[in-house]
This record gives sequence, structure tokens and C-alpha cells, in this order.
Amino acid sequence: MPFSFPRFGDVAHVGHLELLTPKLSESLAFFTSVIGLHESARKGDSVYLRAWGDYERCTLKLTGHTTSGLGHLGLRVRDDATLQALVSHLAERGITGTWTEDETHGPAYRVLTPDGHAVELYWETQRFVATPDVATAFKSQPQRYVPRGIAPRRLDHINILAHDVRGNREFFQHLLGLRLTEQIVFDNGQEMGAWLSATNKSYDVAITHDKTGASGRLHHFTYMMDSREDVLRAADVLRDADVQIETGPHKHNVGQTFFLYCFEPGGNRFEIGAGGYLIFDPDWKPVVWSEADRSKGQAWGLQTVSSFHTHGTPPVVQTK
Repeated sequence: MPFSFPRFGDVAHVGHLELLTPKLSESLAFFTSVIGLHESARKGDSVYLRAWGDYERCTLKLTGHTTSGLGHLGLRVRDDATLQALVSHLAERGITGTWTEDETHGPAYRVLTPDGHAVELYWETQRFVATPDVATAFKSQPQRYVPRGIAPRRLDHINILAHDVRGNREFFQHLLGLRLTEQIVFDNGQEMGAWLSATNKSYDVAITHDKTGASGRLHHFTYMMDSREDVLRAADVLRDADVQIETGPHKHNVGQTFFLYCFEPGGNRFEIGAGGYLIFDPDWKPVVWSEADRSKGQAWGLQTVSSFHTHGTPPVVQTK
């Protein structure tokens, strides 16, 4: 029997994202000094960053802009043949994009989700090559651990806001091959959230309902720590840096990650996480959370803060 296309695994992982900020210098200082990411390149109004455990040269492209939000999401695919097949697959379904290249990766095909988020599919990439000052004896790591600020290990996932969760979930699931792992479905049948994975993690891309009715906004993105203790230490680092903590530390029901949320100077929500579960079952069935389930709050009873349902970037312009 022939395999269906796209296959789970055709998108290998979330490779990078471009974050827009109206306060480039302040955002850069936050992500390098407080968070502890490493600068790897600069071009124009963009600075390229990565965590010490990221194998690619860039996982966060920080771009100065008039507003905040997501510039684009970069998804690295299985190989070049898969990239070309995905482009054809999208075109056959009326979805066309444009080819582009960037400072730290090769040709990428940029398309828009139904909600207007820019997504780039790419294969060729630049791997980080350690300089002598950060070289490590552990050959399976890209560089040594550098304990500056919070110092997360790697980029983990992104949560995008959407006017239509179902339509955007189907884009990632049926057109790109991601696996649906968990979702929120309210009593009226409306999908309020969807969590999808390109790997054996609980999720790599999350989509949650934008209650403002806006489209194409960012909820948050996450870098990962090795342990819960690291997240607790991150809370101390943020407090000493006078960075407001929005919510946490605590544990999510969905994904079971230990979390901590704050806002970077440009207004974008940022999460530090740890833990979560891995999926080894090839016949995994999506976990469905009901309206009543979600009303109970987070895993240990912490109620979800109201800003979690209202704040996204770019800000929604209020009209009288």
C-alpha cells in the first residue's frame, strides 16, 4: 500500500522564528543578557540568536519593526526532495508562496496559513560551528554550556493565535503532516485550541483561539530548560532583572510542561519551560479537553490569568 503524503516527519522540527520588535536594542539586551541566548550574525535590522544547545546557527531572528509579533515561522523539512514535494502538494491545493533565502539558511518556500501567519519551509541550513572559547569535549553537543542569565538549552515550540483554529490546525496537520496530539473542543463544537507535533514531543506548534477576532497574531514562543529547578531559577533571574512574570512557575495540563511566562521589552510573550511527555505510540489518538476541563485551570489548580486570553502581538487596535 502506498504511503500517504505528507507523512508524519516530513517536517522535521521547528527550526527558527522571526520575532518583530519595536524596541530592537532593548529586546536584544533581554534575550542575550537576561535569557542568555548567543548572537551568531547580524544583517540590516535583524540580529540572529541561538541557545547553547541549538545545532543551527539561528533559532531566533530578532528584527526591528514598527510593531511586535511574528515575522515568520521556519520549519525544517526531512530533505530537499520533501521540500519540493511539499511545494507541489500545496500548489495542487491552491496554496502558492514565494522562494526566499536568509543569512543562516538556504532556499525557503514561504506560504501563509489560513490566518495569515507566514511559514517558511526549508532544508539547507547553516550549522553552528563552535569557536575555541565555547568548544566542548562532548562531541554530540554544538558547544559548551555557558551559564549566562537563564541559559536555556534549545528552542522548543510556538503558540500562534488564530481566528479559525480548525482551519489552521488542518493546514499544519493535513498539508504539512504534523500529528495532532491534543485539542480543546467546547460544548458548541468549536475548536478552541490544537497542539501538533512534528517530532515525538507532546507538541511543536500550538494554535489557540484569538478572542479579539484578529488574525495572524502570536501568543508566545518557548525555549526549553533541562529541569523544573532550572525554571525556578529562571524566575529568580527574571525577578533580579526586574522583568514582570505574567504567570507561573506551574504545570500545564496540556503537554504537561512546567512553565513560566513573561514579556520581552517589545511586548511579545515569552515562555521558559521544562519537562512534558514524549510519544512513542505510532497509533496515538488525540487527547480532547472539554469546556468543563479547561475551566479547572492548570494542572495543580492555578487559574489561567485573564491576560492569557487577551494579550497577543501585534496589539489589536481598539476602535471607538
